[in-house]
Amino acid sequence: MTLQVDFWQLLGVALTLITAFAGVIFTAGRLIAAQFESRINERFDVLQKAREAEVAGITNMEREFMSFKADLPLHYVRREDYVRGQSIVEAKLDGLATKIDNAQLRASMNERGST
Repeated sequence: MTLQVDFWQLLGVALTLITAFAGVIFTAGRLIAAQFESRINERFDVLQKAREAEVAGITNMEREFMSFKADLPLHYVRREDYVRGQSIVEAKLDGLATKIDNAQLRASMNERGST
């Protein structure tokens, strides 16, 4: 029993095997590329959601800050305003003290003059 294979048949089988191997490699490459692309898309989606959450947080912080800025004049007094108000109160107290002193002096003068 002898097996005879013609050159062209051997060449055809070799080309078929090479083509099949190239097809398997090409298919595996496309499969890997598709998985790579899907994972990259998942990462981009996660990054996009994180960015949107961060933007929402920043917007919320800006609103809170604006609320604090709006409430600031209602709850706090500037140092210069406080000093000015305190000076006015002290000046009025000094004037009142002067009037009381003058009234005491007049009362003591009247007592001395009547005795």
